[in-house]
Amino acid sequence: MGDVVELARKPAVLEVPATLGALGEIAAFVLRLAARARLGTGATYRIRLAVDELATNIVMHGYRGGEGRITVLGRSGPDGVRIVIEDTAPAFDPVAGRLPPDPGVPPERRRVGGLGIHLALTSVDSYTYARRDGRNISTLTVKAEGTDACPPQP
Repeated sequence: MGDVVELARKPAVLEVPATLGALGEIAAFVLRLAARARLGTGATYRIRLAVDELATNIVMHGYRGGEGRITVLGRSGPDGVRIVIEDTAPAFDPVAGRLPPDPGVPPERRRVGGLGIHLALTSVDSYTYARRDGRNISTLTVKAEGTDACPPQP
């Protein structure tokens, strides 16, 4: 079970083993932050989708079933929710790994992989990736109501 620490004016922190079993705990953490920010259904779904996709990729492709940890930091407020996901798996920039759908290629002929990341990253209002001190650091933000529409795709 992961440890949750919530301190005033500091982000809530969840640290879990990098296992498929921990994904539910990460989702519950994100849903609590979304509820605290009073995000609507659409914004809540978008941040949960993106965090779930990134965490799943960390477990499946980053650590490849080996031992590791995922740290999730979250802040919520009247402007929305910001989630930071950190891991020590090999470097991977999700932006470089995403695969936008090619409307000219039938689904059965498209390359496998990358579409989930594309959907996740285009579902949030902002996303950044950095590699620092041997850690992958992904930062996602979803804005509060009034800005609930998905951002335009690049």
